[in-house]
Amino acid sequence: MKLHEFQAKALLREVGVAVPPGEVAASPDEAREVARTLGGGRWVVKAQVHAGGRGKAGGVRLCEDLDAVAEAAETMLAKPLVTVQTGPEGQPVHQVLVEGGVAVAREFYLGLLVDRARERLVVVASPAGGMDIEEVAARHPEQLHTVAADPVAGLQPFHCRQLGFALGLEAAQLRPFGQLLQRLYDLYWQRDLSLVEINPLVLTEAGDFMAVDAKITVDDNALYRQGALEALRDETQEDPREVEARHHALNFVALDGDIGCMVNGAGLAMATMDLIKLHGGAPANFLDVGGGTSAERVASAFRLLVSSPQVKAILVNIFGGIVRCDLIAEGIVTAAREVALDRPLVVRLEGTRVEEGRAILAESGLPIISAEGLTDAARKVVAAAQGRR
Repeated sequence: MKLHEFQAKALLREVGVAVPPGEVAASPDEAREVARTLGGGRWVVKAQVHAGGRGKAGGVRLCEDLDAVAEAAETMLAKPLVTVQTGPEGQPVHQVLVEGGVAVAREFYLGLLVDRARERLVVVASPAGGMDIEEVAARHPEQLHTVAADPVAGLQPFHCRQLGFALGLEAAQLRPFGQLLQRLYDLYWQRDLSLVEINPLVLTEAGDFMAVDAKITVDDNALYRQGALEALRDETQEDPREVEARHHALNFVALDGDIGCMVNGAGLAMATMDLIKLHGGAPANFLDVGGGTSAERVASAFRLLVSSPQVKAILVNIFGGIVRCDLIAEGIVTAAREVALDRPLVVRLEGTRVEEGRAILAESGLPIISAEGLTDAARKVVAAAQGRR
């Protein structure tokens, strides 16, 4: 679960990490009032969306008078913000963050994330922070410096010094830099985070470290014990289908293809998507209804798939180990009739009471294409999506 920048900075502030003074605003007048209250002669207005690349897309504006602050807020709030990470549809902007200007001496990049290959939390730092960090990573990987913390021993002082030296910090700056890293490391574990990214982390002209921007992602699997963070979720920034799926306890991820997939079990879902690609198709989604699913959940999943106009054909691939195939078939038939199915549907059932399930599908009177195996199912759904027999 992603947090907005202003929410991420609130967490940083709680653990003693310095951030610029600022407040969110939902209208141009509110933005003007925030800037007036902050004082000073320079402000930054930032669109609050769950996407990077805002600076290059007009989502970050430096303003030098109150009228400019109001105008920037009005422009950002008027339409979705399209960045390299949002796709052409963009993301809606409901709030802007207005902050006071910061006198910057140096900029750095700082990130904390899990390296699954090393099974460690790693801290990544670079002296080349700012909007072009992706380009730096691609063209100059030697400017990225990484340390891995042992999960038992944790982040050690020598880790902090190692990164500090790599960033070219002066001796007097190493101690506050180490304190900053330790606070971020503790926050990461205490709040069950999966990503903390500060870009840029700046060294001000006064010699202080400050998080000018912040991105935080919370581990979805730990939200049951992070109720305060779960309450910060902004569903307007998420794919509506993924929001709907979560409300029905379905694991759904939207993709760019045109073949809707409904499968029980993540491994089988991945194999199904791979076979669709192998036979020339493109999955429109990852959808795992779970090993112990019910007819009601299958019906909800089916309605979710047909709600997308990009889906040209649907593949239901169910292995009835815990769940019975006849119950799955009943859910498919019920949902198909409710939505007045208007696109090809390929169904492959195997497992408990599979013959009863196939009989229910065959006797439904619906134009369901039966498949005998996974490869047969993939071939048939790809042909159906492409308009072939």
